Amino acid sequence: QGHLVESGGGLVQPGGSLRLSCAATRSFFSVDTMGWYRQAPGKERELVATIDNGGSTNYADSVKGRFTISRGNAENTVYLQMNSLQPEDTAIYYCNLEIYRGPGYWGKGTLVTVSS
Repeated sequence: QGHLVESGGGLVQPGGSLRLSCAATRSFFSVDTMGWYRQAPGKERELVATIDNGGSTNYADSVKGRFTISRGNAENTVYLQMNSLQPEDTAIYYCNLEIYRGPGYWGKGTLVTVSS
């Protein structure tokens, strides 16, 4: 707990954009992937997007063409650019870091609300 810190959530109107950021507060070794997941009220946590060490990305079908995941220049930072946001994108967004053949780590989440 507390090893990943998310920021950038907030209230946005439909069609708007937000950029989420995630930074590790300690050093990690053998990081395999970093990614974003989300959990809407009454629903299970679901994958949004991941990026591996080689830069390969994976997106949920529901966000393809609208969201872009990228890694920052600082070690173990990751961003999620979210465009054309819709009410169904409303959720708590969690940052995830996976160690190669090791444990995964989660941030505490940042709330994104899409509403007019």
